[in-house]
Amino acid sequence: MPVNKNALIRYKTIDNCLRNPYRRWTIEDLVDACSDALYEFEGIRRGVSLRTVQGDLQMMRSEKLGYNAPIEVYDHKYYRYSDRDYSIMNLPLSHNDIETMTEAVNLLRQFEDFDHFSEMSDVVSRLQDNLAMARGKKKIVDFERNSDLKGLRFLNPIYNHIAQEHTIIVKYQSFTARTARSYTVYPHLLKEFNNRWFLFCTTYKGQLFNFALDRIISIEVAEDIPYKNNPDFDPEVYFADIIGVTRWGDPVEVTFWASNEQSKYIATKPIHPSQKVVERIREDGSMIFTMKVEPNWEFFSRMLSFGPGIRILSPKGVVREMKRKIKRALELYSEPNRNS
Repeated sequence: MPVNKNALIRYKTIDNCLRNPYRRWTIEDLVDACSDALYEFEGIRRGVSLRTVQGDLQMMRSEKLGYNAPIEVYDHKYYRYSDRDYSIMNLPLSHNDIETMTEAVNLLRQFEDFDHFSEMSDVVSRLQDNLAMARGKKKIVDFERNSDLKGLRFLNPIYNHIAQEHTIIVKYQSFTARTARSYTVYPHLLKEFNNRWFLFCTTYKGQLFNFALDRIISIEVAEDIPYKNNPDFDPEVYFADIIGVTRWGDPVEVTFWASNEQSKYIATKPIHPSQKVVERIREDGSMIFTMKVEPNWEFFSRMLSFGPGIRILSPKGVVREMKRKIKRALELYSEPNRNS
């Protein structure tokens, strides 16, 4: 039985409510929660009717969607799961689900030779691995992920707002701000870096902003404000000279030495696409590289991650900043340990 997106949002919202044992949920509370969720994720203002939520509860209790949810009424008006460990999100895939998804993955695999497939090949590999586990086979590939990362709930709504060209109001609080602030913006791009998601958007004044999703508090649609594209924001150009998501200034040519151990790793997995080998030092196996990049916060973080395995040789300004960061790190280890 096909289920529309709004119904799925309601089912998931009801599921989250009934899994919370520290609050008593009346039918009116569930109606309010579903209305809030639809407004947050889809910008729907008209709310949800009592009859709709009653139908949702009946559907979740039934076998039609395979939920068979153990929803019970206690004290004549409150709803909860009789099994506290139950959740509709924990249901295993049925045999039919697995076969259908396997056919879809096999169909996608037929497009491996097309250029655009390279961008989604890792996604298909994840699906293939999860389906293998669902069939009782061992896990073959383990992808980096962080399911506890804050802000992931905004991924799908923001994706839809970008696709549908909605102007949105983002309530945001950076790590340095004491209070949250609301911004009216035109969303353009979602970007992942270092297992963290960022939203690139433009204000009505044309300012390009970069919001970390884990610092976003809420999002709503600004229905009365028309959407505007930003022709000056080209992701291919914007990210060409940087590591990560932060713009620092003009790119510079950075020359650095790498030890025998690190040079092998860096040569096979470049720090930046512009990286080139300048010199191979045969005696000890070390190498010298160059790359044209903006030395932003992410650049220094990446270079520091190699520890004593690399040394920046030029330009002087980047060398000075690297020395300053290393000196500060050394000072931290030279100070008495106040926690001991």
